[in-house]
Amino acid sequence: MASPVLQVGPGVLILALVWVAALAFGILLLRASGSAKLGVIPVFLLALSITLALVVFPRSPETPPPFKEKEITDTLFIGRYVLLAVVSAVFLVTVFMLLPFHFLESVHAKVSRRR
Repeated sequence: MASPVLQVGPGVLILALVWVAALAFGILLLRASGSAKLGVIPVFLLALSITLALVVFPRSPETPPPFKEKEITDTLFIGRYVLLAVVSAVFLVTVFMLLPFHFLESVHAKVSRRR
């Protein structure tokens, strides 16, 4: 089951989003001129049918499944090692690109002052 957001499930959030969008489209259509105002009716019926579908056909059972002990698994195992390989390759490339600058740096003789 998905973790709740603001102590409500995802279905309630989807219903709220549907009705807020229907309200926004309804306000926009009511401000229109002519027969476009009648577009509010299909928007309302669409929001109502989505609401009824989500209420009548729930995604999960109402009773929670029996307790199952959680198994700790490392799901990012491959991604972490790929990232480590890429970072190591970039580090080696940059080190070998800087070595010629280090070896080819000119060393000037110091001026000796004898007086």
